[in-house]
Amino acid sequence: MQGGSTGIGYGLKYQARCISDVKADTDHTSFIAGTLSLREENEVHLLRLSAGGTELICEGLFSHPEEIWNLSSCPFDQRVFSTVFSAGESFGAAVWQIPELYGQLNSPQLERIASLDGHVGKVNCVLWWPSGRNDKLISIDQENIFLWSLDCSRQAAQVQSMESAGMLHYLSGGAWDPHDVNAVAATCESSVQLWDLRAMKKANSIECGHVRNVDYDTRKKHILVTAEDESGIHIWDLRMPKVPIKELRGHSHWTWAVACNPEYDGLILSGGTDSTVNLWFASTTTSDELTSESVFKSPTRELDPLLNSFSDYDDSVYGLAWSSQEPWIFASLSYDGRVVVESIKPYLPKK
Repeated sequence: MQGGSTGIGYGLKYQARCISDVKADTDHTSFIAGTLSLREENEVHLLRLSAGGTELICEGLFSHPEEIWNLSSCPFDQRVFSTVFSAGESFGAAVWQIPELYGQLNSPQLERIASLDGHVGKVNCVLWWPSGRNDKLISIDQENIFLWSLDCSRQAAQVQSMESAGMLHYLSGGAWDPHDVNAVAATCESSVQLWDLRAMKKANSIECGHVRNVDYDTRKKHILVTAEDESGIHIWDLRMPKVPIKELRGHSHWTWAVACNPEYDGLILSGGTDSTVNLWFASTTTSDELTSESVFKSPTRELDPLLNSFSDYDDSVYGLAWSSQEPWIFASLSYDGRVVVESIKPYLPKK
């Protein structure tokens, strides 16, 4: 099914690549996005969906000194987030805090809680502990994986352990398993490295096409989704990592982002350089395993896995984020700085 955007739009001032759901805001559907301007002062926008769901409101606008390449909201404190940034050819990563009374200040300034120093080369991403409140963070650069302990009260972060990906392996990103906090998937050119944090070493790997992004299924153990250059997205069962259990071709160019729904089994978003966001239903659940969180009952006919293509974008889509508070809502971010919030309810088959 093809369709344009019927969503709610918001324009950032500059180009941008990253947006994150503010999971810790339990009262609203909120997102946080950062810009990527080479010459201008970059910005972080805190956005909230209005109570009626008809408007995106800028709750806070904050200066950020460098180009933002990765941004992740803290899952247990709505005023804390991390960024990966660059200034020229140098990269860095830090954890920031939004001032408590930012709405009453004329020009509120972000407070740098901690710098994640010690990286070599390009830093790719920062990952927050996936389940509940914890002081652990992961950062990934081209060559290494770092496990950090963050102390917000002391405004400090310490390296707990660090390990190299090995010769001729260049890491590009990763995801932390929400079902097993000792497991991390790190993207590495034409493979995904599966790391065991207890031993801080690679436990297994998946050989695949050029991987741009990866996400774990939040509802089912052992399920991993990869975004790949030529073939759209692949779904893997990590207990049988030789071949994907599903392959979904739906983009005409590189697939750069993938996001699994936080509540509903089988709902996946993908976005890429074809200026399109695809909504998929690709459940790995059998009829015996259906739960109340399943979007559909067991169908009597085979469903087309592509539920809708949102194609009303003028530039590549690099950022995708589901709402934790309203899991039928997602935000997308295209490179021209356009944020669009959509509801998927019209595209779900009736139960």
